[in-house]
Amino acid sequence: MNPYQRTLLAIFSIGLGFSICAAVEQNASSQTASKKALESLNEMIGEWRGTGQLRRGSNSGAWRQSGQFEWDFSSESPAIRYIVNDGKLTTSASITWSRTEKFSLQLLQPDGTKRTYRGDWDEGKLVVISKPDDDGIRYRITLTPLNEKRLLVLHEKTSPSGSSFFRIAEVGNTRAGTRLAIPGGGMRECVVTGGTAQTAVTHNGETYYVCCTGCKQAFEDDPEGIIADFKSRLSERLKTSD
Repeated sequence: MNPYQRTLLAIFSIGLGFSICAAVEQNASSQTASKKALESLNEMIGEWRGTGQLRRGSNSGAWRQSGQFEWDFSSESPAIRYIVNDGKLTTSASITWSRTEKFSLQLLQPDGTKRTYRGDWDEGKLVVISKPDDDGIRYRITLTPLNEKRLLVLHEKTSPSGSSFFRIAEVGNTRAGTRLAIPGGGMRECVVTGGTAQTAVTHNGETYYVCCTGCKQAFEDDPEGIIADFKSRLSERLKTSD
């Protein structure tokens, strides 16, 4: 290799290095933004007991189900998973966020049907809507956290040519177990996401708390980094309160 070729190779290597560093920084920034946006669902994290009703106030066709919302850090971008037992409308769902699409909900139904919904928060409700299917029907899911103990999940759809949505069914969920105190009230806070927590984890003799199995795994994978971020959040909170 002559000197000219070595110079070109060096220039190419430097440029490639800058490109890789920029891509890594952009990806880290995107992950941080996604996690921050998904933290708006922290109130939903945990186990729930639900009653589904085709018509409000009627037990005709009603069913009981249970489910759990939990963080998932196993992929490149964080997500919140929803696993349902004995549900008539949902087997599982995954909620992600991006700057371009906002919230995206990937739904798996008991019959194996998969459907993608997209949307955003609207007056305290997370509203996501699917694109028209082959029959021209759109579907909508509205998640309404009334408080830390109650969560409503409304399923709706349109007629093939209609713009209005009609009720399919609504699941009224009550949080399973004992009521937990809210974060910031001197009680337990998830070291990973800041949500309400009850599961203890330890590192170097210190005890912290997490809200779900996904956060427990994230803590175990990088306890030093998680604790550092947690202490940084606490420091910023104290500055804001001064």
